[in-house]
Amino acid sequence: MRLLIVEDDRELADALVAAFAKRDIRCDVAGIAGDAQLLIETGSYAAVILDLGLPDEDGLSLLRRLRAQRYTEPVLVLTARGEGEKRVQGLESGADDYIVKPFLFPELHARLCAVLRRQGGYVDHLLTTGNLTLDTRTREVHVDGGAVDLSIREVELLELLMRRSGHVLSKRMIEDQLFGSGYALGSNAVEVYVHRIRRKLEDVDAATKLQTVRGIGYILSAP
Repeated sequence: MRLLIVEDDRELADALVAAFAKRDIRCDVAGIAGDAQLLIETGSYAAVILDLGLPDEDGLSLLRRLRAQRYTEPVLVLTARGEGEKRVQGLESGADDYIVKPFLFPELHARLCAVLRRQGGYVDHLLTTGNLTLDTRTREVHVDGGAVDLSIREVELLELLMRRSGHVLSKRMIEDQLFGSGYALGSNAVEVYVHRIRRKLEDVDAATKLQTVRGIGYILSAP
């Protein structure tokens, strides 16, 4: 899964990126509201962690505008503004949770999981499609109980496909989720990973189909 961290304190942003990486969660970072808006409009995120004291615009204004434009990504406000009135304003502006600095990272992670659970997002650690299973905690993949040897990047792509099993996942979304915005990619990087996964699943008789939807993306489904 990929998060967007909107935080102008680069040291704190880097610390959050490192902490989430240890939990196999990738992050993009925006230091100003304008960059955050552009990333949300062009990317795909499981959730947004939003500081309010941004240099170009108040975070609440950004949040209200995103909600008015019908962007539905869960937003966790992370700010030094701890007064009760400020909390109310944040929640009324469309925040899904409101966390005051200083904070403990395990609490932030727990609250993120709680928000995603309410949203029906990335919380189940055991994914199943046909006879294919993926444990998101151990990163192990099995078909009928037998282990399938996949690289880290292949597991990440398979997780994206399994979480949206039966639905087409666009190539652009895959690139954003796996590599992040601005990452320099070869034009066929995604195709290469899809081909490898498809071949490995076919080799172990997985009861799944990984199909290419020409001009759009890919879909994983069970017969």
